[in-house]
Amino acid sequence: MGAEQRPPAPEAEQPRSEFYQTLENRWSKGLFVCVGLDSEFAKIPDFLKKGSVVQNIFNFNTRIIDATHDLALAYKPNSAFYEEMGVDGIQALILTADYAKRKYPEIPIILDAKRADIGNTNNGYAKFAFDIVGADAITVHPYLGKEALKPFLNRKDKGVIVLCRTSNPGAGEFQDLIVDDCSYGDTPLFGMVAANVFRDWNEHGNVGLVVGATYPEELEKVRKTVGDMPILIPGVGAQGGDLEKAVRNGKDSNNQGMIINSSRGIIFASGGEDFAAAARRETQKLTNEINTHRLA
Repeated sequence: MGAEQRPPAPEAEQPRSEFYQTLENRWSKGLFVCVGLDSEFAKIPDFLKKGSVVQNIFNFNTRIIDATHDLALAYKPNSAFYEEMGVDGIQALILTADYAKRKYPEIPIILDAKRADIGNTNNGYAKFAFDIVGADAITVHPYLGKEALKPFLNRKDKGVIVLCRTSNPGAGEFQDLIVDDCSYGDTPLFGMVAANVFRDWNEHGNVGLVVGATYPEELEKVRKTVGDMPILIPGVGAQGGDLEKAVRNGKDSNNQGMIINSSRGIIFASGGEDFAAAARRETQKLTNEINTHRLA
């Protein structure tokens, strides 16, 4: 996806869904940090581990939420950390989402579940994410194509965030493979994903992409392809992504458009009784840094 062979730049403004407008309201306040609620039980402070697992996780999450609610763009629980605890974990996830939506309804919840399957199966995944958990958005795989993902895409009031160029070290094994396409020329697979999602998948204005901060050059190329679509950017903090480059390459034409996720660097900033205050401190610090780079 080089300088001469790149999908044409976006030509027209796309529709904006309820989910997008919720993000826009938060961006207008200078809020860009997505707090990842990757609440791994073993890492929760020991003093909280009293009573049931459900209560332990719920208490941890809600104290993080209460401490950061005025600084967070969004909250992103990773489904795996709840599923591994079985019924107790799923209950804690549902209770956490319900608490956040009741107390802070202006803050979107993104369920990081990376779902994708055939259409009938996706009906079940969509129902769980949106109707049982109560999430405002979900992460999905593009591999099965638009048709299979319609149970997510057709939920006009919900966000669908498509994996494009992920933050993990081995992401390029498939995502960097060159695709020879007569419409776009030779371009990496992740570039084709970005172009297709922008041109064909976003008719309701409820779609975004995942591009890791660990690959800033690829992030820049995706941003040029998709215009002002929201981009979820994991990989800062513990994964070592360069925040300055991520902001410079990830911001849209309005200096917004970014959902910059930090999980462990925020929620496990302290293992003591001050863990919630430490989470707030790290969220504020990251917010300040993002805005410094964003407005430079």
